[in-house]
Amino acid sequence: MVQSMTAFARSELHGEWGTLSCELRSVNHRYLDISLRLPEELRAAESAMRERLQAGLSRGKVECALRYQAPAATSAGVEVDHATVRALLAASAEVETLMGAASQYTALEVLRWPGVVREPKRDLAPLHTAAQTLVNDALDAFIATRQAEGTRLAELIRQRAAAITQQLARVRSRRKALVGGLLDKYRARLADLGVEAEPGRLEQELAIAAQRLDVDEELDRLDSHLTELHAVLDRDEPIGRRLDFLMQEFNREANTLGSKSADIETTQAAVELKVLIEQMREQIQNIE
Repeated sequence: MVQSMTAFARSELHGEWGTLSCELRSVNHRYLDISLRLPEELRAAESAMRERLQAGLSRGKVECALRYQAPAATSAGVEVDHATVRALLAASAEVETLMGAASQYTALEVLRWPGVVREPKRDLAPLHTAAQTLVNDALDAFIATRQAEGTRLAELIRQRAAAITQQLARVRSRRKALVGGLLDKYRARLADLGVEAEPGRLEQELAIAAQRLDVDEELDRLDSHLTELHAVLDRDEPIGRRLDFLMQEFNREANTLGSKSADIETTQAAVELKVLIEQMREQIQNIE
């Protein structure tokens, strides 16, 4: 299924461990470029999260941001380091003895000292498990969004392909009339000059001109490229690069067709082909 490289998804989870949210966004990029922003509590899970994203995506500049809000602290969640407090007070008494000062620390000042108040060690396993679940959910929604946008892009490309088919039919139809018109043109010029063509010479010149203006090979190759285009769009794999190369082939044949044009209608068809190919190319730049 065709996937776009531009998408956004957001998921959120709540539990006893707090609140987690995950945002995924991406834009088109030549390769897969993943940027992870994680809170300190989830640093240890970064490798596993990156591997999960790499398994689900192939191309695009992807930003994955996780935000964590811990549950409100309770009185049971605060611990005082008694050894640090005793050491701090002893040091204070020693300094006061040396300075001859009589002032004492207040309890609040002691509690503000670094290391006095500490949080109990937390079991982060439930948080990491929840984060993995959250990333999986966000990634599933993210891929669904990319697929929906990819389906829309594929339909736009098929519409352009149908328009190219019409232009090729227009050129083929015009080519038959063009050869006949050349014969009439040569005869009219000879009549204006008041001369007669040598036996077989007129047919020879007509054959040379027709060969110079022959675009059957270009038209056939464009037909082949259209067939390949539809086949690639039906593939269930990343197709962006293949489509990009195919657009180069489309452009090459359209340029040759334009260079061989001998009338305004064929020139207009060649220009229209280039416009349609460029429109497809712009859409393809955003396909994974």
